[in-house]
Amino acid sequence: MLEVFIAFLKLGLTSFGGPVAHLGYFRTEFVERRRWLDDRSYTDLVALCQFLPGPASSQVGMALGMRRAGWPGALAAWLGFTLPSAIALTLFAFGVTHWLALAQSGVVHGLKVMAVAVVAQAVMGMARSLCPDRLRAAVAMAAAMLVLLVPGVWAQVAAMGLGALIGRAALPLPQGAALAQEDGYGIGKRAGGVLLVLFVVLLLASFAVAGSGQPSLLALAAKFYQAGSLVFGGGHVVLPLLQSAVVPAYLSNDVFLAGYGAAQAVPGPLFTFAAYLGAAMPASAQWWSGWGGALVMLVAIFLPAFLLVIGALPFWQSLRMRPGVQRAMAGVNAAVVGVLLAALYDPVWTSAIHSPADFALALLAFGLLVLARWSPVWVVLVAAAAGCVGWGGWV
Repeated sequence: MLEVFIAFLKLGLTSFGGPVAHLGYFRTEFVERRRWLDDRSYTDLVALCQFLPGPASSQVGMALGMRRAGWPGALAAWLGFTLPSAIALTLFAFGVTHWLALAQSGVVHGLKVMAVAVVAQAVMGMARSLCPDRLRAAVAMAAAMLVLLVPGVWAQVAAMGLGALIGRAALPLPQGAALAQEDGYGIGKRAGGVLLVLFVVLLLASFAVAGSGQPSLLALAAKFYQAGSLVFGGGHVVLPLLQSAVVPAYLSNDVFLAGYGAAQAVPGPLFTFAAYLGAAMPASAQWWSGWGGALVMLVAIFLPAFLLVIGALPFWQSLRMRPGVQRAMAGVNAAVVGVLLAALYDPVWTSAIHSPADFALALLAFGLLVLARWSPVWVVLVAAAAGCVGWGGWV
């Protein structure tokens, strides 16, 4: 448990760039460096979490912690990855007027550029192992084109569905499939079924509680649970739901947008924005504002992600061992590479690369990661230092 917590705490302190970059960090740390699992098992897990609602990178982290150290490991992975940004945003909620320039600083821009290198490394490594032939390379390219040309998260789901159909019909059984062993996540189907039923019961109850019309801690937590249950596509997609939940009943739109800007400047999952919203509640209006509100809203928005991914794992593991499913998953894995390639361009590249100096720093970070084999932690420090000294004229 301690090993899991320390590994994810390091990532929680350094993983800038959003969920796509987080998946790149995870692959580097747990597939390449620590070898907790292989590329195939990792991408199967990523594919599952992409199909589920909620924060995909956090769900991958929970599953990796579960695989390594059981139930305590799942909790340790979530705590390590989530606490740094949750604490930072809670502190920001106590002094919202003082940190408004942080999201536009050169340091943060340098970290966004570093995320380009992280995702590019992930695309290269995954393409090498998951797209070894022309057909799977074509699937990856088609998936990338579909996601780029058709906006919305459903294009990602359609791309992976198309990859599954092509894989099921045209791809051979992956090498070693006959000898493959079911990945051990330490949870049986009965326990998984209980978690999935609990997820549905709590979701139905949340509608009843949130629809009561009475502003309260329980009603707001129910709205945050709904947001975590019904959103596909990651943190940015959840923001409209959270805005409708707290503005204007609990917070002004200015306070809400100030927190959103700060959330772009911290590492870890964007869903920790919920901690800011809970802490920013006016103390005169809500007795549970501050640290208590931050904790309750944080748990409320992440709880459905935990129930869904841990509950689905035993069924997913059983399904993925069937030959037809393995062929389909080979196609899905190729499509995942394409989806990641599309994300490398938009939003990772488009939000970070604005000048030749940006591109030069991205090349430097990529070289340090791939050629020099530096730890991502040190490359993060280099990128932050470049922004701090005004690389490329950033101010």
